[in-house]
Amino acid sequence: MGTHKYPAEFRADAVALVRSSGRPVSRIAAELGVNHETLRQWIKAAEKAERPEAVAESAKDAEIAALRKQVRELEMERDVLRRAAKYFAGETNW
Repeated sequence: MGTHKYPAEFRADAVALVRSSGRPVSRIAAELGVNHETLRQWIKAAEKAERPEAVAESAKDAEIAALRKQVRELEMERDVLRRAAKYFAGETNW
C-alpha cells in the first residue's frame, strides 16, 4: 500500500466539509475514501495554519534554537582559545 498525494484544494474542501457538517470525521473520511487519521492531520494542520501566533511561536522557537547553537559554538571557541593561551603561556619563560 503506497502513499497518495492529495491536492491542496481537495484537502481544504475535506476540512471545510468536516467543519460545516456535524458528522464524525471517520464517516466523512470513509465517504471521501481517505484514511480518518489522514483527515484528522489535515484538520490539525489547518487549525495550526489559521493561528497567527503559532507562526510567530514557531519562528521564535527556530530563532531560539539557532541562538542556542551559536552560544554553544562560541563557548567551544572560547574554551579552545583559553587552552591555547595556557599552553603558550607555559612555554614562554619570561
